[in-house]
Amino acid sequence: MKKLLALLLAGAMALSMVACGGSEPAPAPESGEPAVENVTLNVAYMPNWGSLWAVATADAKGFFAEEGITVNMTAFENGPTEIAAMESGAMDVAFIGPGAHKLCSTGAAEVFLLQHVGDGDCIIGLNGIKTIEELKGKKIGYSAGTSSESILLEALKSAGMTMDDVEALSMDDTALTTAALSGSVDAVAAWSPFSLTILANAKDATDICSNIDFESMASPGSWVVNPKWADENADLLVRFNRAMFKAMDFAAAATTDDAVAEEVAGYVAKVVSSDAATVIAQRYDGSWLTSAQVLDMLNSGELETLYANQQATFIANGALEAEGNLAPAEFVLSDLMVEAGK
Repeated sequence: MKKLLALLLAGAMALSMVACGGSEPAPAPESGEPAVENVTLNVAYMPNWGSLWAVATADAKGFFAEEGITVNMTAFENGPTEIAAMESGAMDVAFIGPGAHKLCSTGAAEVFLLQHVGDGDCIIGLNGIKTIEELKGKKIGYSAGTSSESILLEALKSAGMTMDDVEALSMDDTALTTAALSGSVDAVAAWSPFSLTILANAKDATDICSNIDFESMASPGSWVVNPKWADENADLLVRFNRAMFKAMDFAAAATTDDAVAEEVAGYVAKVVSSDAATVIAQRYDGSWLTSAQVLDMLNSGELETLYANQQATFIANGALEAEGNLAPAEFVLSDLMVEAGK
């Protein structure tokens, strides 16, 4: 009789949860800790390997599900628009490339995970332009406020020039590609995968330089969050990082292991509605980090130095005012990475 009563009570509780719209908590971790609350995160990304290699893997392999997280992913053209979307509340977290990090220095966003160090930006010469020096007086397409602008400024500086020495035209990624393929500009500052499309299809296209050609061109790829949202959801960001660390530990091998590359390319291709053969060409666009590498960089101070060097480059190039900036120690949430790595 007692067993029957217990079963009836259990059934009634289950029905009550359904009637009230309740959701099952995520399964408790193997450690025996309490189950975590299920939550959906609005995640902003850019449609390329650099943005998606880890987050698409974490989703496809169930690492987010293990943390009780469902990701609702939305594509954006660039980091500044993602940061604006987080400020409005439309997005919760976002991946940004190098150029948008200057908004972290001004307090618009905080870094809660370093994902990789990129090499996906480049200057492409067109119409016979093959060197940085030849850019003087030429028409150059770029995207203001992004890594496109960062590498253009750095390239010009290396040849003793500034934006005043060229005819710089700011445009979005689609317009950049169209302008390059039509030959209406003499060069473009582009990022992957658009740079790969231009190099493969534009007449007389030359890869003049990329991130690794400049020692001062620090190019972190980071996950960022609005500061107020971070204060209110620190535990959730740790859970996100924990899932991402698992994904990074697997997918970082994509540059050396073809089987891993093909698997990750499939995950990325599904998100961007492309084919894996096209996506996999982007696997050499950066140095993909593992959780151990990120934590080692934290412990050695290299991670903070990376962002400090980038900030110094922004200031030197005039992309950021010299005064009134937050120090990397203030906008990099190191404690969330350390906690996730425990």
